[in-house]
Amino acid sequence: MAESTEPAEPAEPAEATAPAAAEAPKGRRRVGVLMVIALLAFLIDLGSKLLVVARLENHAAIKVIGDVVTFQVIRNSGAAFGMGQALTVVFTMIASAVIVVIWRIARRLYSLPWAIALGLLLGGALGNLTDRLFRSPGVFRGHVVDFISVQHFAVFNLADSAIVCGGILVVLLSFRGSNPDGTVHQQGGKSE
Repeated sequence: MAESTEPAEPAEPAEATAPAAAEAPKGRRRVGVLMVIALLAFLIDLGSKLLVVARLENHAAIKVIGDVVTFQVIRNSGAAFGMGQALTVVFTMIASAVIVVIWRIARRLYSLPWAIALGLLLGGALGNLTDRLFRSPGVFRGHVVDFISVQHFAVFNLADSAIVCGGILVVLLSFRGSNPDGTVHQQGGKSE
């Protein structure tokens, strides 16, 4: 009987590692893609803000598509749609937290679509956080530069657009069951 228990012991570690290997993500990590997308989104946002502040601030709005879409510089101390204007410090802290969360997810990022989505979110968050840190009236209280005005909607910037596009992509990926690590989670109740 002692002989029959010895072969069973080596079999247990092999069984324990088999499910772990099946769950391991396949492919290459996509942190580089995330960083390139984030850097592009950030630089395009920063460049556009520098340009419109230099050329459009304190000038009449420029009509892009009649009165429907115009370019006009507005300094926004709040969140989207001008809400929460007294909460600039809170929005700065939220943007900082989003950046930390994205960085933590990036350590196990193997999905290209997730890398693109998180890159857009990171670049947009960095763009608006840069305004909050370095624009007047002061550090952590800076006003975000918004300049794309859509009639009957809002005034926003390219960082806002990157955040919205990244957020929509995250929602779509989540509904499809895609995970940032490249695996697909099963919907509950379908196997029954």
